[in-house]
Amino acid sequence: MQLRPHSGLTIDGFTLGEKLHTGGFATIWEVTHPDHQGPMVMKVPTILDGYDGPTIVGFEVEQMIMPRLSGPHVPKVIGSGGFDVMPYIVTEKIEGGSFLPIFLKAPLPLSDVIEIAARMVHAVSDLHRQHVIHLDLKPENFLQRETGEMVMVDFGLSRHDQLPDLLAEEFTIPMGTYPYIAPEQYLRCRDDPRSDLFALGAMLYALATGRNPCGTPQSLRGVRKRLWRDPVPPRAIRPEIPEWLQEIILRALAVDPMRRYQTAAQMAFDLTHPQQVTLTARAHKLKRDGWLQVFDRWRVMRKLRRFTAPASVAAQVASIPIIVVAVDLTPEGERLAEVLRRAVKRMLLIEPEARIACVNVIKTARIGIDQGTDEKGNNLHVARLVQLKAWANEIELPDHRLTYTVLEGPDPGQAIIDYATANQVDHIMMGARGHSTTRRYLGSVSAQVVAEAHCSVTVIRLPEGGEPRPETLPA
Repeated sequence: MQLRPHSGLTIDGFTLGEKLHTGGFATIWEVTHPDHQGPMVMKVPTILDGYDGPTIVGFEVEQMIMPRLSGPHVPKVIGSGGFDVMPYIVTEKIEGGSFLPIFLKAPLPLSDVIEIAARMVHAVSDLHRQHVIHLDLKPENFLQRETGEMVMVDFGLSRHDQLPDLLAEEFTIPMGTYPYIAPEQYLRCRDDPRSDLFALGAMLYALATGRNPCGTPQSLRGVRKRLWRDPVPPRAIRPEIPEWLQEIILRALAVDPMRRYQTAAQMAFDLTHPQQVTLTARAHKLKRDGWLQVFDRWRVMRKLRRFTAPASVAAQVASIPIIVVAVDLTPEGERLAEVLRRAVKRMLLIEPEARIACVNVIKTARIGIDQGTDEKGNNLHVARLVQLKAWANEIELPDHRLTYTVLEGPDPGQAIIDYATANQVDHIMMGARGHSTTRRYLGSVSAQVVAEAHCSVTVIRLPEGGEPRPETLPA
């Protein structure tokens, strides 16, 4: 017997309370259970007496994908029920609420735009690392924890690399929310994580300008135009938007996925390192492309059937790694720094598209204490930055793939770990000296990084009279 949800209903020990939300495809209820503490919600698909194929299949997709996800950027799944009695998913309740009310206040102060965007992109990067493309990112599908993390919900249109794509198997029409759907989604591509980056770019554009970059089309015919029509540059709407931010937004909104950011981690890195964003012609645009350019694109795009997609989400995420290189810039570490540089160049033969983030740590007595000047009276932070850039000169990478950061803190190892975590780094390379008291000090730093970092770590050791020994350890 099929049940319909209502207040007071008990199913599998869950008792429904107040209805919190009624959407087009599901209702959300507060629930309690004697064996589970903390606030919970139940999502129940709205299945009518007519044809509800997409609703049913989308809910099956959610039930397949959500239990496989973990971390702060997704709701924790507590229970689920099948279609034999009443389909449902019970998750923790995200107390911070929806992002939509904030979105409706756009345009926001630029500092808020950048901070919100960084949190959203960080969440999407974490999702992609778990083999999932969301494919329906929009303001309503972002919640916020009270601790600040963005949480994504509504995985009914999502795609998991390692699971069957039920939606692609049963339906041939493009699916998504029209203001945010990527051009390749219109062409029925469901296997490209860069589609989520387009949606992020659209939301970032709206937060900064108060407008949707592609308007608010009501039909797929309206969506098709974004294959050839570029958006109004954000700075033409709001001149105070910095060029580097326009560069990020328009890069995320590129029609061809190959011209966008290739991973969410790359986009997050630029949002948190604005001074190192490489500016192109996109950054300086103040007008839309002329009709002749648009017409030329239309002639090409109207015949296009598909963009090239990556082999898998995992392959795309791994193809553009971010590698942190922690460099010892003291005179005693000069030889080790040279060997470390050679190791980085060898790593680039294996990872030719990697971005190298060079860091150095100034050890302070406690957090917030400025070390001031060195023995020659130079600003220590600036002097270290100059040294770091000089060290990296021989790596010979273009500017947009080399970044430089001087960190400060009482614990050098923790400073490196925190930087790697915040920037979703894929690999850390660092040196450990092979002699004397300094070896014990630096060795403890490298051991700490190996033990606590959430990525692989390569430690280059330089014993007395020997050749360097690289030790790569998964964290």
